[in-house]
Amino acid sequence: MTTYFSDRTFRFLRALARHNERAWFHAHKQDYEAHVREPLQRLITDLQPDLAEVSLHFRADPRTVGGSLYRIQRDTRFANDKRPYKTWQGARLFHARRQELATPLYYLHIEPGGCFVGAGIWRPESPTLRRIRQFIVDNPAAWKAAAHAPAFRRRYAFDDEDRLVRPPRGFPADFAFIDDLRHRSFVATRPLDDDTVTGPKLRQVLAKDLRDLAPFVDYLCAALDLEF
Repeated sequence: MTTYFSDRTFRFLRALARHNERAWFHAHKQDYEAHVREPLQRLITDLQPDLAEVSLHFRADPRTVGGSLYRIQRDTRFANDKRPYKTWQGARLFHARRQELATPLYYLHIEPGGCFVGAGIWRPESPTLRRIRQFIVDNPAAWKAAAHAPAFRRRYAFDDEDRLVRPPRGFPADFAFIDDLRHRSFVATRPLDDDTVTGPKLRQVLAKDLRDLAPFVDYLCAALDLEF
């Protein structure tokens, strides 16, 4: 079994939170590469066969630019918060057609005391969101199996804060899953404790998450006419 991250991963990210400035980051860039980026790239590479067992249409791409890694640099052009760096590292396992249209993805978040794994589609544009909602209305039994199976709901949670106060217009008020239609994002996540992230079983844990989240991701793909 392989260990990817260590206490030094979290030590670097905590220090970055205290010294979120370009001069400090560049002075400690070797630590970022050695303890955050490179271990995550190795993990992404090692997850490729696990992902392929789930779907041949998703990609685990370890490239530094243009692949699964999110940039640690923040886009501050239109933000009031001008801190230049995120204090976490994220990675996505994305659909092969992500450049063509909105697609769901798998996501891994590395942050001291705040690591998590999940999947879904976050804040899609209105036409995509309405399409998913309508698909749920048209296919409620499959939605129940994908998103409300007891084992799934024990393991994963939806963000109940990121949803409309009232159900969206144009959908039947007596629909069994009317509250689900209030979501602005269709994302299921679960936390990962720091010991798991720094331990030797991380890949095996995430491989199980890829399998367990697959019916939910498959449903979202079907809603958007995507292959899974």
